[in-house]
Amino acid sequence: MLKRFFFAAVASTLMAMSALADGNMVKAEVVKVDKPAGKVTLKHGPIKNLDMDAMTMVFRVADQAMLDKVKAGDKVEFEADRVNGAITITKIGKGH
Repeated sequence: MLKRFFFAAVASTLMAMSALADGNMVKAEVVKVDKPAGKVTLKHGPIKNLDMDAMTMVFRVADQAMLDKVKAGDKVEFEADRVNGAITITKIGKGH
């Protein structure tokens, strides 16, 4: 009985750690990249940490080099947060 409880606890912990590893990653499709402005337009799913529904919107990026990695039509995963009052992409990469 104790062994069963121990293994259930370990499994629950591993599942929780896996969910945390994903952080606040959101799936999206790149609609437009505007390198001179340092912005990208994404059609994205809900952004839970910002209490935002799915929509298409323009984001600033924390680092303009991020825009070199994506182009219109790409499927990506990203994280966004409020940086100096503006919703900003802090991480982006090819995904799903």
